[in-house]
Amino acid sequence: MSQIEFPSSPSDPSADLALAETATSLLDAVREAIGQVVLGQREVIDRLLVTILSGGHALLIGAPGLGKTLLVSTTARVLGLDTRRVQFTPDLMPSDITGSDILDEDENGRRVFRFLKGPIFTQLLLADEINRASPRTQSALLQAMQEYEVAQAGTNHPLPRPFHVLATQNPIEQEGTYPLPEAQLDRFMLRIPLGFPEREAEREMLLQTTGAPAAHPPVLLDAGTLIAAQALIRRLPVGERVLDAILTLVRGLRPETAATPDLAASLLYGPGPRAAQALMLTCRARALLEGRLTPSLDDLAALAEPVLAHRMALSFPARAEGRRIDDLIAQVLRTIV
Repeated sequence: MSQIEFPSSPSDPSADLALAETATSLLDAVREAIGQVVLGQREVIDRLLVTILSGGHALLIGAPGLGKTLLVSTTARVLGLDTRRVQFTPDLMPSDITGSDILDEDENGRRVFRFLKGPIFTQLLLADEINRASPRTQSALLQAMQEYEVAQAGTNHPLPRPFHVLATQNPIEQEGTYPLPEAQLDRFMLRIPLGFPEREAEREMLLQTTGAPAAHPPVLLDAGTLIAAQALIRRLPVGERVLDAILTLVRGLRPETAATPDLAASLLYGPGPRAAQALMLTCRARALLEGRLTPSLDDLAALAEPVLAHRMALSFPARAEGRRIDDLIAQVLRTIV
């Protein structure tokens, strides 16, 4: 298993250059290994890796049978991370995820309460059909996603690092679901839609999955290696042009500072500062994934929609006119890129 070592001096450019070259080589192998199992979803794989490299969480949107669970389990194996899966249902309680105190006996025979950790104490949590759980259960997950700890009976229990939540959502069946509140959507760094594969990819899928059992993908990284790569992402330089473009894009999509009066009238609310932070990190991560040491405007154009779309809402007149959030983002992007 290849590993990335932390440089002796985090501010040493030569050490970061060597580290970036090693990381790029490893990430190419990671993409290839996942792509051999999850066929026809190259862009989805790249966006998922960008999310994890940036230290964030992802919301996977797609119809049943598109391989969302397979994508998460394969990614966890290749990255060498511990993973668990929780199937969200309307009767799921917060303690089913976070854990609970149980009455136990110590070595002296005295009865004491002991915290029994729930499935959230893992490095990669698959929250399957997250919108089927009640707001109460969703709020328990929200604390873990933001604070990276679980509060139980006055004690804070830190989660393993790295910690990532990959949630899935079925956009077709909405009966008996609870829409995610805006505050929780804002905690997802990327919203990643999954579409149907191309014909050739689906043909290869049929041949690969209906024959003899395929070999498991290799383990190429581990938790320490991933943490080192995430630290490197935060040290990659961002040019003034890209920084100004991120600010212009995010501020231009808020009703209060919209790029045009037409945009202001079309928006109910826009992305906040956390969206700009997410763009800074994900643009750096995408640059490293593509073998570059600094992000470009192309990275911003590729990531604007998955980072911003779930952090915005259209006004009622805009919805009545059939306008789409994607079109508003593209409208502002055309003035920048």
